Amino acid sequence: MRTGVEFVLEHTDANTRARAGVVKTAHGDIKTPIFMPVGTQGTVKGVLASDLKDSVKAQIILGNTYHLYLRPGTEILEKSGGLHKFSSWNGPILTDSGGFQVFSLTDIRKISEEGCEFRSNIDGSKHFFSPEKVMDVQRSIGADIIMAFDECAPGDSTYEYARKSLRLTERWLERCFERFGSTLPLYGYEQSLFPIVQGCTYDDLRRESARNVMQYDADGYAIGGLAVGEPTDVMYHIIDVVNEILPENRPRYLMGVGTPANILEGIERGVDMFDCVMPTRNGRNAMLFTSQGIMNARNKKWEDDFSPIDPAGISDVGTMYTKAYLHHVFKAKELVAMEIASINNLAFYLYLVGEARKHILANDYEDWKSDTLPVIMRRL
Repeated sequence: MRTGVEFVLEHTDANTRARAGVVKTAHGDIKTPIFMPVGTQGTVKGVLASDLKDSVKAQIILGNTYHLYLRPGTEILEKSGGLHKFSSWNGPILTDSGGFQVFSLTDIRKISEEGCEFRSNIDGSKHFFSPEKVMDVQRSIGADIIMAFDECAPGDSTYEYARKSLRLTERWLERCFERFGSTLPLYGYEQSLFPIVQGCTYDDLRRESARNVMQYDADGYAIGGLAVGEPTDVMYHIIDVVNEILPENRPRYLMGVGTPANILEGIERGVDMFDCVMPTRNGRNAMLFTSQGIMNARNKKWEDDFSPIDPAGISDVGTMYTKAYLHHVFKAKELVAMEIASINNLAFYLYLVGEARKHILANDYEDWKSDTLPVIMRRL
């Protein structure tokens, strides 16, 4: 059931599974591998849409069904003409189904075959998400790529719980596609529904899930339920297990991952799309990712360092502002400190995947990654 999104695989690195491609959507083309800034509630925290485009060089951003459903709500979103118009972002948008938030943000929830009853983390009001409801909400939001509703089982789940959870997710997935196929987009362009591969850290369950989602011939596939506490080597192993099965001619989206190292390792294993709150969340807490390594802007060592935040010219803020100035505005608790750090970090992540793409096309990705990781992951 392919409708909206088209994927063109341009090249696979000669020595790894790393891929370069293009995801084509109604709101523009996305060159992969790509990182998607997280705009959970219709905004990437502390960053204007114009800065996302001009300074960060973002190609696609992510919104969240759970949060947008609760506030501002589907009525407002529909009146505004969808999230693109509401947020003044005219590029592609992907929405997470809200499954992870339903299961992680509230202790008051009840899972059944029909769906999940939960209480709002805002005011405690009671709500119910079914697969059908989640499809309808994502129609109202109007994202180019939408996610299936799934149960995100804890990373330390027993095999029995993981198996039971996966079976429920598979039944919900069937209902998602039925609802998606029986409804129309609201804003004059097509949307694409991506299934999510689950199964915790169990190889056989992951393989079963990967084979099951392929029956829908979707425009792309997501890998969920990772980076939730399992060791990184386990995460990398599961990515390998899943990508051995998922089709080559569809984009693969690793949900909620992660550090620069996680992203480069994921790319090597054939992942095309990533999202994570780390660049902005860590930035708001004075941790900056740069071409020279990771710095804590609050450290006194930067107090009289008048060199640029990042001399590599990755972002305008990284070139314009000095480490001493950034240290000062963080110590003074000025809001601009969080804005500068967030833009810097997002621009670095987009730069990183852009460089990865260049080296995939040049067939030297593995050597480049080996040289790059020790530099960018060191503490300054």
